Amino acid sequence: MSETASSSEELPDVIYLTDVAAITCVVAAVRADEILRAGRDVGAGGAIVQTVQGYGMRERLGVLGLAVEAQQAVITFLVSTDQQDVIFDAIYRVAGFDKMGGGFMYITPLDKAATYVPRSIRERLELDEA
Repeated sequence: MSETASSSEELPDVIYLTDVAAITCVVAAVRADEILRAGRDVGAGGAIVQTVQGYGMRERLGVLGLAVEAQQAVITFLVSTDQQDVIFDAIYRVAGFDKMGGGFMYITPLDKAATYVPRSIRERLELDEA
């Protein structure tokens, strides 16, 4: 039989991160590693990569007008708003968005995010607030 936490046990406070933005890139799947490396090189900690089927201009340019399926990667970096422009610019330079069919990217401001925050950082934040 498993035990459940007592209702008198206090849950930790949720720490909301409010200076976070999502940088989302849609690129040819073969370019994903290059984009990830570019983001990491300028300070992006990690990313979420999803492989998707893309449909657009390239499908209409297939042999004899037949549709050509294009495998795409949707890469999302969660970054500090202080870093978003530096990371966005670095990825743009590497990704080839200045060429037709190079893909596209955009920034979405997040109202709040929550994740595990190590005790040492929580304590430092509490000291800064005092």
